[in-house]
Amino acid sequence: MSMQVRPLSNNGDDGRSTGVEHELMEKLRLRGEASSVKCTRQEQRWQSDHGIADARERFMLAYGRLRDDLVGDDSCDLTDEARSWLAQMIDYNVPGGKLNRGLSVIDSYLLLKQGSEVTEDDFFLACVLGWCVEWFQACALLLDDIMDDSYTRRDQICWYRRPEVGLRGINDGILLKCHILILIKKYFREKPYFLDLLELWNEIALQTSLGQMLDLIGTHTGADDLAKYSIQGYRRIVKYKTAYYSFYLPVANALLLSGAKLEHFNGLKDILIEMGIYFQIQDDYLDCFADPNTIGKMGTDIEDHKCSWLIVEALGHANSNQIEVLHVSKNYGKKDSRSVSEVKRTYAALDLKDIFSEFERRCYNHLVTSIEDQKDRAAREILKSFLKKIHQRKK
Repeated sequence: MSMQVRPLSNNGDDGRSTGVEHELMEKLRLRGEASSVKCTRQEQRWQSDHGIADARERFMLAYGRLRDDLVGDDSCDLTDEARSWLAQMIDYNVPGGKLNRGLSVIDSYLLLKQGSEVTEDDFFLACVLGWCVEWFQACALLLDDIMDDSYTRRDQICWYRRPEVGLRGINDGILLKCHILILIKKYFREKPYFLDLLELWNEIALQTSLGQMLDLIGTHTGADDLAKYSIQGYRRIVKYKTAYYSFYLPVANALLLSGAKLEHFNGLKDILIEMGIYFQIQDDYLDCFADPNTIGKMGTDIEDHKCSWLIVEALGHANSNQIEVLHVSKNYGKKDSRSVSEVKRTYAALDLKDIFSEFERRCYNHLVTSIEDQKDRAAREILKSFLKKIHQRKK
């Protein structure tokens, strides 16, 4: 099933020139077909009855089966054209990222089951829950890109910016969310923890949606007065919008799959949420300072007058002249290159790179201490694996 990449049309609604769109199309490494799956070796390997098998490769093999489950689902009498669209939409949006969230379900589950037998069926169920997390991530990113008017995601044009998609992408995002329930019902309906799974997913979906609402409201408020941005408000936004689904959700799924009760791991949960906030602060830093070719997207936090960690820190360190330069009526929140450059020059003058490095050092040391205080060995190992993945990351 191939998807022909056509030049983006300019309908004049967003005021952007065709030159900008053409430049983006030229720079991006677009794939002629739906996103292909790239499998790389990882150190953690899993011993099965058939010999050594790479966990990531096994995870990727499960993807095709689950996608076919969803495309072939008989909840609706779909046409061949509709099923083709569905398959291409899933391939374009779900498997193209780093897959850290989905693989974390498997890594966490294997650590929890260390010393016990993990059957082929158990491993596959961990893959199902891992892919559910990736489906949720795809839904969140697809809809967030539309709301933020973003251009790129994962080294390709955002799905909604494809000329054949547009705002139809909103419904595609909703479909991705619905797919999760289909998969959970199909593979976990008879499990004793089925209701716990449903409650977990409903709770995380609500928290993430409320976090997005807080972000949108905060952005609107900041557009009127940057002084209303605060570190407390920022932490509240990213806790709910990012931390719960990116860090707690994968581990909570692994805990339920292993037979554990979530209420017995509240300390683990609290540390994972702190890691999620740390992760989002890194993301804000990379949005501004990283090479778009490295992180796979073009950062737009400044243009979108986001309540990011950088602007909050800048306002806390800036003098009156610098605040005047940053103010939304001057530069922050404007969608032109000159204004963006002015904001970045102010960030540089405030030494925000050094401030971030010092924050990262302190945060890392605090997390290490908190992890060592955990009495449960598996919990410590899970937290260490998460921290290793994100510490000083470059993308």
